[in-house]
Amino acid sequence: MAGYKLALISLGCAKNLVNSEQMLYLLSEAGMEIVPEPEEAQCVVINTCGFIESAKSEAIDAIIAMGELKKKGRLKAIVVTGCLSQRYRDEILKELPEIDAVLGTGSYDEIVTAVNAAMEGKSLSLFGDINADISGAGRIVSTGPAWAYLRIAEGCDNRCAFCVIPSIRGKYRSRTMENIVEEALALSKTGVRELIIIAQDISRYGRDIYGKRKLSELLRRLCAIEGICWIRLHYLYPDEIDDELIETIANEEKILKYLDIPIQHINDKILKRMNRRGDSADIRLLIKKLREKIPELVLRTSLIVGLPSEGEAEFSELCDFLREAKFERAGVFAFSPEEGTRAAEMDDRCDEDEANRRQELVMDIQSRIMEDWGETMVGKTIQVLCEGYDYESGLQFGRSWADSPDIDGIVFFSGQCASGDFAKVCIDEVSGAEWYGRQV
Repeated sequence: MAGYKLALISLGCAKNLVNSEQMLYLLSEAGMEIVPEPEEAQCVVINTCGFIESAKSEAIDAIIAMGELKKKGRLKAIVVTGCLSQRYRDEILKELPEIDAVLGTGSYDEIVTAVNAAMEGKSLSLFGDINADISGAGRIVSTGPAWAYLRIAEGCDNRCAFCVIPSIRGKYRSRTMENIVEEALALSKTGVRELIIIAQDISRYGRDIYGKRKLSELLRRLCAIEGICWIRLHYLYPDEIDDELIETIANEEKILKYLDIPIQHINDKILKRMNRRGDSADIRLLIKKLREKIPELVLRTSLIVGLPSEGEAEFSELCDFLREAKFERAGVFAFSPEEGTRAAEMDDRCDEDEANRRQELVMDIQSRIMEDWGETMVGKTIQVLCEGYDYESGLQFGRSWADSPDIDGIVFFSGQCASGDFAKVCIDEVSGAEWYGRQV
């Protein structure tokens, strides 16, 4: 087997990145040399996202860019994996002939076979069972040194009307608790201090293999691991959050008081059209309970505006609710009619320009909420996980409990702190999502 030089481009979400890290491990174990830049490689693997239109465009642009390198003779082969290839398995090689090999989301473990075939000039398409057991391949963690994602499940059973994930990633499959804890232990021994728990819906964890929700028990076991200091939770479906889980989050010191709970909307009609479980009253009650039980809680959510039948009344209700609920963090998206989803077939579709206008309005509301809350942090001393030194500003930088990587803010501070260590920082100034302070 030839030791090819290989670069990997990972697009999309954190769950996709874990798949990329597993592929890097398999390729490295096969004797291939991983290089940081495509210009240095003989073969490029592009792990794509295909969730919404913007993600598809980004993936296609990356494939075309690598195709240009190939035309110039600076690259021999292109392998495409991930959600875009799974979603368009019958069209992707015809529409993008620069691709040499393609793998679906059920075939990540075949990456070595795909690269070898591509480098030998053979066209290859592999689409394994998207409902198969989760791969047990090792990982080359690319996020470190202080933090890493820990995926606890794959796939989704929620069947939201706007979402294609179940058809791309398959049904919900939990990893065994023992397997997860074993990986967490291994990560802690490499110096990882923060585990970011991810799945399409972590609150459902365990129902498929244990017959009931087991996230609380899993979290308690992860909290017992020496060396792990922070545990951050991403993507909790609102109606799956029970009293036991709330108590666990409130009482376990290592679990950050930061919860990512995508609610998508607050109007009952829109929630029903989205095929979301629960209603406006349930969401309001949950937020009230969380705020009461978990002091200093930071809530992040995701919202979609412009879904078919969202009129001014429904949109106004959402805006009023945001001003009331005061989410500290939020991602706001204009509705994207994705082929193969029920929402794409709905009548009374909102004009695209109007959906974009509503997105901007909600983002303006959210920005003011975030800045007002940030101002309350001035003068307070907080714990920051140091991630490096910013040469432009001459300051250290890191993240607080309120900041998840890549989607939230950064804390800049004067002082000395090695990457991966914790620092106590007094906040002196706030500018949008960025906080500035000094080590104390």
